[in-house]
Amino acid sequence: MFEYAVQVPDQYDPEPPDGYPAEYEADVVLRDGATAHLRPITPDDAALLVAFYARVSEQSKYYRFFAPYPELSDRDVARFTQVDYHQRLALIVTVGDEMIGVGRYEGTGRRTAEVAFLIEDAHQGRGLGQLLLEHLAQAARENGIHRFVAEVLPDNRKMITVFTEAGYKVAREFEDGVIMVEFDIAPTDTSFGVMQAREQRSEALSIARLLTPSSVAVIGASRREGTIGNALLRNLRDGGFPGRLYAVNTDTKAVPGTEIEGVPAYPTIREVEGTVDLAVVAVKADMVADVVLDCAAKGVRGLVVVSSGFAEIGDEGRKRQRYLVGLARSYGMRVIGPNALGLINTASGVSLNATLSPLMPSKGRVAFFCQSGALGVPILADMVGRGLGLSSFVSAGNRADVSGNDLMQYWYSDEATEVVLLYLESLGNPRKFSRVSRRLAGRKPVIALKSGRATQGVPVGQLVRRSHLPPAAIESMFRQSGLIGVDTTGELFDVAQLLAHQPLPNGRRVAIVSNSDALTLLALDTMASCGLEVAGEPRNLSADATASDFGLALSEVFADDKVHSVVVIYTPPVQSNGGEVAQVLAAAAAGSDKPVVSTFLASRSVPAELQVPDEDGGAARGSIPSFLNPQYAVGALAKATQYAEWRRRSDSRIPDLPEIDTGGGEDFVAEFLQRHPSGADLDEADRQRLLSFYGISVLPAFPVLSADEAVGRAADLGFEVILKATAEQWRMRPDLADIWRHIHDEDDMRAAWAEMTHTFGVAADPARAQFVVQKMAPPGVPVVISTIEDVSFGPVVTFGLSGVATDLLGDRSYRMPPLTTRDAAEMVREVKAAPLLYGYRGSDPVDIPAIEDLLHRVSRLTLDLEEVVRLDLRSVLVSAQGATVLDTRIRIAPNEKPRQDTPARRLT
Repeated sequence: MFEYAVQVPDQYDPEPPDGYPAEYEADVVLRDGATAHLRPITPDDAALLVAFYARVSEQSKYYRFFAPYPELSDRDVARFTQVDYHQRLALIVTVGDEMIGVGRYEGTGRRTAEVAFLIEDAHQGRGLGQLLLEHLAQAARENGIHRFVAEVLPDNRKMITVFTEAGYKVAREFEDGVIMVEFDIAPTDTSFGVMQAREQRSEALSIARLLTPSSVAVIGASRREGTIGNALLRNLRDGGFPGRLYAVNTDTKAVPGTEIEGVPAYPTIREVEGTVDLAVVAVKADMVADVVLDCAAKGVRGLVVVSSGFAEIGDEGRKRQRYLVGLARSYGMRVIGPNALGLINTASGVSLNATLSPLMPSKGRVAFFCQSGALGVPILADMVGRGLGLSSFVSAGNRADVSGNDLMQYWYSDEATEVVLLYLESLGNPRKFSRVSRRLAGRKPVIALKSGRATQGVPVGQLVRRSHLPPAAIESMFRQSGLIGVDTTGELFDVAQLLAHQPLPNGRRVAIVSNSDALTLLALDTMASCGLEVAGEPRNLSADATASDFGLALSEVFADDKVHSVVVIYTPPVQSNGGEVAQVLAAAAAGSDKPVVSTFLASRSVPAELQVPDEDGGAARGSIPSFLNPQYAVGALAKATQYAEWRRRSDSRIPDLPEIDTGGGEDFVAEFLQRHPSGADLDEADRQRLLSFYGISVLPAFPVLSADEAVGRAADLGFEVILKATAEQWRMRPDLADIWRHIHDEDDMRAAWAEMTHTFGVAADPARAQFVVQKMAPPGVPVVISTIEDVSFGPVVTFGLSGVATDLLGDRSYRMPPLTTRDAAEMVREVKAAPLLYGYRGSDPVDIPAIEDLLHRVSRLTLDLEEVVRLDLRSVLVSAQGATVLDTRIRIAPNEKPRQDTPARRLT
């Protein structure tokens, strides 16, 4: 446990000095799950540096300077704190008002810099060196540095490990008693993998600190029934929490030794006897900051802030909320809330109900993250009503700090959780959400309900960037990440009920065993709409079918290798034999790898007759869930089938692309922005040049202003050309032909010119139509590939077929780069007009791999060059022989809001 002197900052948002790169600041999670603040050094940090250096051991100083160096001279301090933030940069890590580590690079030559670190001994082993290296490398890349070098003493094994385990290809040489380390700092698949694995472990630990406390204090506890402080204290006590529980009554100044609801009470948390791991805060909003400082002084590891009065009330509340989070993180604490319902952990030995809900669900295998406090209570009630066991639950309220991303990192390695549920009102960092959820979905089902999809609305308390993408983009991101998207809370629990108890289907063929013709028809209709297939004829039994009748039918379908899933519908006759039917169904399904869903006596849970009891008295795997009607049962089965298909996908990877020159593209963008500091659309020549760095060729188009000029250009090209009007107002006009094809000679061109200038009404001023002459491309199907830099999602790649109908119907696919081979293949195939690419009505199939190759190249370009805010291959003609890019549009502009998911780890 680390303790720090606590001081109250003078203001909420101190102004940085001139020239200070605030974008390099980051809150970070250390290896042990605690938080810290990382930022560039400033001249004002001189005293902080001297105090830090005084705490560093002589051995660590020797490792840094290769000689005894007991103190820093005034000249040293000035040199170390005064940097230009480009060729010389130093980043420091602070906790509270103490500096605990520093890393720096200094340019030594063209695109090369020497890097060095110094970590306070008490904080070595917490991953500071790795974090500093990640952030220094990112800053160096932005400043044109491509390579790091370092000198390390042979016995400084910790520093050697920092370099060798970073995921870069490190070269080492031994010279004059020193190890010379050298490596390129361009991100690689290996370095990304290392970073993401470290990120998952540290963020999971930070959540574990919240969910598994050994002691909890309720700050704002009250004796008055009906108050929030009283409810929180009661729920913790009555939920069976086995650890130490304390009540802190800040209003009435409880005398030490007194009790509230049988719990020891104290006037402040500083006076609590013993350690406190988790503080649940229920005081007035303007008191929360003082409480955070008291918690920091006490060494509290995490906070649940139930108090309201923050971002949901307006500007003053948003300011207060930013201050709360920054203050807590600066002292190593994570925050759930504010305006939160709280958290629950049903694990044996924890039994933690730190929420406003008196309902404590039974122990189970389903975890739940919810952003809405108001919806949290009915959600818990629904879970209890269905008998759906819970592993852990977090309702994050304004979600100022802890988010669904953090919880998914925790549940990835949580053995108690087998199914994850998400109720999302907003996505604070969609790129990280996509990356983290995809990794989790590869291991466990993740079922997600996103509200506000139609309006992109965001609750007032959640400070997120507002996306301008259509709802289809979010749905595509869910599919890309393997999430099971649902539309209602009822569907959320239906799918969870199935996946928590039954195996995943091995295919789409479903058998039906039923004693109701009417309900069988409902099941068949739902199967048809969901894309499931009927395995043979439904086994329709009579209304008074006996248990043995059911047993015979069930034995047949479970023995049939062509059956992948089973739907059982049982409605009771006048003389119900439900118990006997349940025994037969349970016996037939036992040990089968085929999932079974039922409509059993209209139950909406796992009926006791169909339960396989677990060690805690709940429903174990193999229990058969029941749904209110067959539509719900089949709908849940369809979602599980789609997820199973995603899990079974063939190997999907990010392909290696030849003819890629990332450095050339970066240099071009930098040079373009020097010419156009505010950004601009690229002309034809610049578009050709930029795309060439990524192996994309464009068929040249030549502007012409007269018939004579058009004839001359066509002759230069050897005719077999087209004349095209490219002005935006004429493109894709259904009543006008904007392209004249098959121009073989001068007469054809003059006829085309006369007809088109007349059609568009621009005979007197052809420049208004912006005519171009272009060589004929092989006939094919026109498609469009685009990217846009969204302020929330970052780069998004879209695909569709050209035409007005496609635009009006929004028939496009969306993916977030980087694209895997499977992502690109699915993008092409999921648009409704895709049959036109595969030989529709006898036409020749087109070159699908050529489309996928273009998608990968556009994805790579927009991922590498975030200043390319818009890129359209707005006319690509695809034939059996390949793809020809005919027309493009590109815009480059300064990146005012950097992407949120960066190569270096940070809390956002």
